[in-house]
Amino acid sequence: MNGDFYRSDMWRKVRASVINDRLKDGITICEYCDKPIVSAYDIIGHHKISLTPENIDDVNISLNPDNIMLVHHKCHNIIHNKLGYKNREVYLVYGSPLSGKTSYVDSVKQEGDLVIDMDNIWQCISGCNRYVKPNRLKAVAFGVRDNLLECVKYRRGKWQNAYPLISQREALAKELGARVIYIDTNKEECIKRLEADLTRDTDEWKKYIDTWWENFLA
Repeated sequence: MNGDFYRSDMWRKVRASVINDRLKDGITICEYCDKPIVSAYDIIGHHKISLTPENIDDVNISLNPDNIMLVHHKCHNIIHNKLGYKNREVYLVYGSPLSGKTSYVDSVKQEGDLVIDMDNIWQCISGCNRYVKPNRLKAVAFGVRDNLLECVKYRRGKWQNAYPLISQREALAKELGARVIYIDTNKEECIKRLEADLTRDTDEWKKYIDTWWENFLA
């Protein structure tokens, strides 16, 4: 799967080098829409010649800077749609609670994409207000999530791209054949957003944030 390639050290080094070489006044410019790419996690390295099982080991294609465009995630999706690419992409989006994972996916998803978001699942199966999670439904909520992840793993269904929003990273990314996108909002900003959010239990979600950062930094 291409996901393994996009998690490889070789690709990460080439991508970082291409980004550094193409900076303009310290800013990455999208090579599709010519607008700045504000967040590092929004930079997608798009291969002009699409990677296939037959050419992925050809470094003149897969690791050739001349074959790589730096584009917004949303522009990358537009390019694929215009050119009629048949390959489906899986983007595992992770980060601290309140980091902006859902907002980011909302900004790049398109009709026909599969979004796996635990907050959406809880709200859907419980009928409660968002962020209310009845403990009796916990097994059901995680069962729904796991079934959706199996659909991604085995590419079931006719979805175009998939966006699991998950706290786990490398192990699950490998299992799903996914690119990893880290929403790098710092802890202080996450807490600031929590304090301004009147829909969540502040004490409860502060614990979620603290726990995430303790595990992330471990």
